Amino acid sequence: QVQLVESGGGTVQPGGSLRLSCVASRLTFSFYVMGWYRQAPGKQRELVARITSGGGTNYAESVKGRFTISGNFAQRTVYLQMNSLKPEDTAVYYCSLTSGGTDWGQGTQVTVSS
Repeated sequence: QVQLVESGGGTVQPGGSLRLSCVASRLTFSFYVMGWYRQAPGKQRELVARITSGGGTNYAESVKGRFTISGNFAQRTVYLQMNSLKPEDTAVYYCSLTSGGTDWGQGTQVTVSS
């Protein structure tokens, strides 16, 4: 069982930026995927971005060009740089680690509002 701790959430005005961080307690396997998902009230959890241990990335179409995922796996950390934030980005953002099964952080709230 892996513990994932997110930080960096908060409230920002439209057009602003936030940087989320997630630290995993351990990375046991050679191949893994770390990523960010989000869930807005009344909606399904959706993929925001993910990065593999090999460096490959995936982004939701809604965040391409605005968000950037990066990882420092030696530090067991993944980041999500969020720029040009929109009100529709408001959600709880969850960090994930997939290697066989998937572990989840507790989530961090991101609110984009004027």
